[in-house]
Amino acid sequence: MNVHDVGRAPVQDLPVLAPLPPDPRIPKIEIEAAFTAKCAVAVLDENGEPDWSWFITENGLNRQFIEAVSPRLADFDETRLQSMDQTGVVYCVNAPADPAIQAMKDPRQARDGATLTNDYLAEQIARHPDRLGGFASVSLHDGKEAARELERCITKLGFKGVLVNGFQQTQDPNKIIYLDEEILTPFWEALTALDVPLYIHPRVSHQRLMYEGHAELQGATWGFAPETATHLLRLVYAGLFDRFPTAQVAIGHMGETLPYMAWRIEHCYQYNPADKKVNLRLQEYMARNIWITTSGNFCTAALQCAIATIGADRIMYSVDYPFENMSWAADWIETAAISEVDRQKICHDNARRFLKLK
Repeated sequence: MNVHDVGRAPVQDLPVLAPLPPDPRIPKIEIEAAFTAKCAVAVLDENGEPDWSWFITENGLNRQFIEAVSPRLADFDETRLQSMDQTGVVYCVNAPADPAIQAMKDPRQARDGATLTNDYLAEQIARHPDRLGGFASVSLHDGKEAARELERCITKLGFKGVLVNGFQQTQDPNKIIYLDEEILTPFWEALTALDVPLYIHPRVSHQRLMYEGHAELQGATWGFAPETATHLLRLVYAGLFDRFPTAQVAIGHMGETLPYMAWRIEHCYQYNPADKKVNLRLQEYMARNIWITTSGNFCTAALQCAIATIGADRIMYSVDYPFENMSWAADWIETAAISEVDRQKICHDNARRFLKLK
């Protein structure tokens, strides 16, 4: 017998406690939720409805997926709110599914389409103003017109910023407009004067020659990431953030590979043949002007890389509803191997700053 056991009372089992109640959902803000409406679609079918055949081809999707998603795209009152309630999403910002206004080649159609889309979205938000918000749609054919519509949406409709679905197509099949082009200077002046953010949403690359015979690669599977990352890098290396140092721009899908590639991009940029120079390193612009969201990329390793590169203060939770499932996203972020401080920032605190929510 061990001397330390002499006279010791038998150890009793702990009492059986009542099971603990389930943990409540962490409050979340979703800032990349899509919808569709006739006014926001460039191509309609023979019945005047959104042409899903075109959308399927454009995005490399199958019809079964679209048939499941399309009713949710059109609904603001049932499945959208139910999914939010079930997953702890307290506020959701909505914008039209890509490519929307950016696929309208005629300037007048794009201008009128943006106005109708914004008015339509404002009507949907008005039924649930405490739960739903909106990003403005604008045509990029004319920077002054884009500025006017943005100002109307912020000051009259109460939208939280603007979302652009990639490049703007034009009537010239060989000409597209990116956000760094000089004609859009009035748009950037309005954006920074209003002090609201811009979200660049992906779309399929123009003409898509590299994906010939591989439609499965041209959309969300792969093509969205390099297209959108390149769009943002155009802003950086055009010196746009030097000209507009307060501009705030977000991209989704865990930064479209940029957190992973930032060091190499900056390293190789030092040898660029054009000898083009900007004031800061890419990583510094990412810390000052660029935000990323978790939309459609529920991978803990990718999130940890993003935190290490850009910092948890500039990462926001998002789902990419209804193309992704809100439950998958919520279950992931609530159990991901990150600190609880970072989890709270990513789930809601950062988005409140980004959107200037009370």
